[in-house]
Amino acid sequence: MLALFSSPLLIRHALFAAILSLAGCTSTQVENAISLDPAQGSEANLASLTQMVERNPNSPEAYNVRGTAYGRAGRNREAMADFSKAIDLNNRFYQAYANRALIHRAMGNPVEAVQDYSRALKINPQYDVAYIGRGNVYRLAGKDNEALRDYQRAIQLGSTNPRAYYSRGLILQNRGDHKRAIEDFTTAISLEPTAAEPYNSRGVSYLAINDAYNALEDANRALRIDERYSEAWVTQALALEQQGSRAKANKAFRRAVQLDGNSQAAREGVNRTS
Repeated sequence: MLALFSSPLLIRHALFAAILSLAGCTSTQVENAISLDPAQGSEANLASLTQMVERNPNSPEAYNVRGTAYGRAGRNREAMADFSKAIDLNNRFYQAYANRALIHRAMGNPVEAVQDYSRALKINPQYDVAYIGRGNVYRLAGKDNEALRDYQRAIQLGSTNPRAYYSRGLILQNRGDHKRAIEDFTTAISLEPTAAEPYNSRGVSYLAINDAYNALEDANRALRIDERYSEAWVTQALALEQQGSRAKANKAFRRAVQLDGNSQAAREGVNRTS
């Protein structure tokens, strides 16, 4: 029988490996720039928006709205064309720059994404959305110092966007500053209590400071929101393992493997607790 997995350093190493995909996730949807119902990406709505563009061919707002709908539908090339047209019609349309930056990010163009976010901020230095978006691009590129500055600037501006706190928390967590990371995740949760990720990430930091009770509570909260969240199953398993509940931990690790067969932390956890 294998020894109980009790070392805080080993726990932290395994858990961080399990959530790297969360920290580095990207989205193909247009988000953070203007709030629209996801149904706007439907074919029927796109047809209606195209009629609006045809009626208002010189309206940058019309192209921006249709571009956002294209982005929500995953039609990135059409979205890119519409945002570029909106900018051609109004080169101070900072929201369109931020929207186009999201499409650049989704298409794997981080340099162009940063350029567009920076253009938006040059026009409107108070635009917290662009700071958060640019910070995300920096963070995914491993430029944590630049990302941290952008998140902090958004927060200083009074942003109520939970992603500012959540993303800053991920950087603090990666640096081992778990007390401040927990504070940021808690703020993100207060701003968006229906999101699973901040609960799980807070659980990660609780595990790192050997607070298995609160880690388990947060993992369970995340799973009540999204029962197919494989990283939360890993967090739950590690918390149970830290508490000495090896059989329950093994069951949770196995569930994580079912959901994500590529999770090294989950596979190692199954072997360790079998």
